[in-house]
Amino acid sequence: MKGLLHRHRDLCERAVDPLEIAAGLEAHGVTDRTAARFRHRDVFSLAEEMYARAPRDRDTRAPASPEEPSAPRPGWPRTAGIVLALLPGVLCAAAVAGLRLTDGRPRLIAAAVGILAVTLALGAALRRGPLSAATRTTSTWTCWLVGYALLGDGLLRTAVGGGPDGLPDGTTDGPWPVSLAPVLALALSFAPAAGCAHLFAAGARRKLASSRGLADFSASVRPLLLGTFALYTGALTGLLALTGAVLGESAALAQGLSLGALLLLARLLTVHGHAYAPTLVLAAAATAEAVALATLFGGRLPGCGFLAAPVEALVTACGPAGVPTVACGIGALTLLVHACRRLTRASAHASTGRTR
Repeated sequence: MKGLLHRHRDLCERAVDPLEIAAGLEAHGVTDRTAARFRHRDVFSLAEEMYARAPRDRDTRAPASPEEPSAPRPGWPRTAGIVLALLPGVLCAAAVAGLRLTDGRPRLIAAAVGILAVTLALGAALRRGPLSAATRTTSTWTCWLVGYALLGDGLLRTAVGGGPDGLPDGTTDGPWPVSLAPVLALALSFAPAAGCAHLFAAGARRKLASSRGLADFSASVRPLLLGTFALYTGALTGLLALTGAVLGESAALAQGLSLGALLLLARLLTVHGHAYAPTLVLAAAATAEAVALATLFGGRLPGCGFLAAPVEALVTACGPAGVPTVACGIGALTLLVHACRRLTRASAHASTGRTR
């Protein structure tokens, strides 16, 4: 036991409860079988003894003064966080209204101001709350995927017919049509996504406190993860239907759901310390969309018509939305399987419930 304490000294001295030690031990490969060698029934029991034996500076800390305000409950969504979560959707709705109510140069100004405002609001919302994470490795790919949802379908549709004949003008019937409904629905869904992420983190923390083994914890968190995922997709489905009806556009359910699911799962994995797989999957989905467009235009070169054949066949069978639906759908399914393995481990929840 002394050797184990020495190897994990920093972990034990930093831990605020035995649960954090258990999660750290699991991350270092300690299993219930390892704990049995120390005469403990599981890693949680071993962590409790290590927590009791380890010296801790906080044990000698002076008690707080009665006049000092108590710290807010860890992980509890504050009013400012709720406002920030709602802000991207509100600003995106205002930007869409500006596009619909203006024409010519004022419309271009409204589009530029709207994009800037939504981007700044989204960046602020992602710096705090349950969806905040230190890494920015997925930002470029996320911007591409959302931009494709706005402009890609219209470009693909006109390209199949030999276009486009002009730049996008912010309308759905211009030479380069834009799809406002799915982008607005995604912006509005940021608040439900933040709420779902908070519920998942808090629920997993409670499961960690009540579980008595790593296998028990994984089995209890998996339904929580799938329920959180289903709750968000249900909310996004309603928002897609609502925005499509209000704007008089196609709801783009398949495309919007696949993209929303992909972005939510990528963010959840990143927040809980698994950023590598989301970066790869988002990059693969964005690359697939870019390649689809490139092959379509490349097929116009003499003798290169075969390059566009697969994309044209997919567009003929499923419409322009088939390309992003397939790319994002495969990515979302991949991340869902990965999340069911990674986010059901105790080490993914060692510190998510404290200061977000």
